[in-house]
This record gives sequence, C-alpha cells and structure tokens, in this order.
Amino acid sequence: MLDLGIYGMELEEIIVELISDNFLNEERFACSYARGKFRIKRWGRIRIRQELKKRQISDYCIKKAMQEIEEETYRKALIDLLIYKKGLLKEPNEYQLRNKLAQYAFNKGFESKLVWEVFKNLNSSDESIS
Repeated sequence: MLDLGIYGMELEEIIVELISDNFLNEERFACSYARGKFRIKRWGRIRIRQELKKRQISDYCIKKAMQEIEEETYRKALIDLLIYKKGLLKEPNEYQLRNKLAQYAFNKGFESKLVWEVFKNLNSSDESIS
C-alpha cells in the first residue's frame, strides 16, 4: 500500500478492516505455510520453524503451525525422502552413503534424533536405507 501512496490514518484504517474481515491472519498464514512447505518441498520442522521466525511470526502461531504436521506422516515423509535420495546417490561406501543421506535430511530441516532413529529402525527391519 505504501507503493500505492497510501499513508497515515488511511493505511491504518485499511489494515484494521483487513484484520477484522480475517484477510490478514497470522495464525492462518503460519498453518498454511507449514502444511505447504512440508507437503510440497518436504521440509522438516526445524526449517519450517526457522522460516516462520524469519518472517516474524509469533511463537504461539509457530506452535500451532507445527501441530498441523502429524507425527506418523512426518516420519513417513522422512523415510520416503531418504529412500528417494539414496536412489540418486552412487556411493559405494556404506558409511559415507549413510552420512550423505543424514546430511541431506538435516539440510531439509529434519531433527537429527529422528533421522538416526529412522536409520536404526530401518536397519533392524527387513528394509534398509543404507
């Protein structure tokens, strides 16, 4: 609105009207942002939280946004992401492959504890990532 030359009380009145009509809603934005980045970009909670903080979203809204991501879906997304990435890597050394996969998951914003737990659980079962 500043680019359109709207300043002062007129700007304040428009913002108040947008908030009262629920066009500007921080909580709705945070929840939608978290769902979208998780489903489309396959970002983890750490990265989503950082990006919301960068946009100066309140801690309350960030907490609500994190509740939008179900734990089972989150874990499944991490497993799928690791399996997909493993198919792209041509690393013969199993140790280095595992580290590259873990680093990829960390960069996507997944928690290190969860990543190592997934590796441990998959290695003890029939399916294996590394």
